[in-house]
Amino acid sequence: MKLEIAANSLASALAAQAGGAARVELCSGLELGGLTPSPAIVAMVREQLRIPLYVLIRPRAGDFLYDDDECEAMRRDIEYCVAQGCDGVVIGVLDAQGQVDTGRCRSLIAAAGKLGVTFHRAFDLCRESARALEEIVALGCERVLTSGAQASALEGAALIRACVDQAAGRIAIMPGAGVNSRNIAALVAATGASEFHASAKQALPSGMQWQPTGLQDMQGGEWRTDVDEVRALVDALK
Repeated sequence: MKLEIAANSLASALAAQAGGAARVELCSGLELGGLTPSPAIVAMVREQLRIPLYVLIRPRAGDFLYDDDECEAMRRDIEYCVAQGCDGVVIGVLDAQGQVDTGRCRSLIAAAGKLGVTFHRAFDLCRESARALEEIVALGCERVLTSGAQASALEGAALIRACVDQAAGRIAIMPGAGVNSRNIAALVAATGASEFHASAKQALPSGMQWQPTGLQDMQGGEWRTDVDEVRALVDALK
């Protein structure tokens, strides 16, 4: 059983490591579903992290239908991750009809070279999950991150189980979305998966002593991975 933590900062990545996570998926903008982190953050995390580091490659929030310029930006971000010695990248591109854009995905995978590749939750927006899974297997991806096309992995457990059965060991099916230490044991039983994805995040209060009125949306603290929740998740998987 492996636990991957979606970490949005160096502090979160180190908390994931300290808590016993098997792998970090580094991103920014967790509140937007995750975006590509800055080059500086990638470099700093790579310097200090001892467990495998995968980097989310997603240029913007919203759908996964990307134009040529966005795909070029993703390709260059992947090349940077290769140069930094990252262990893998997390990608996903769809066409307008809700199918995996195999041509564009193949180009990104080629840029990754020997790095591992995870296909992210763009999978959950595919028109036909069974067909999409076969296309992702053919692309050579290591795993698929999925909530079973539902708001949470627990709600999508039936489809996740179907994907695990269809994959038959050819690719890992990794449940994610709403995964925590209170429900991960139930997810193991319901899905038969062996890799799981969580953020284990908590909201930290702002350290600002001066708080002007009328700008509350700009005054919050940060979201950070909680090392105790990571440990609880790891313990629940044992």
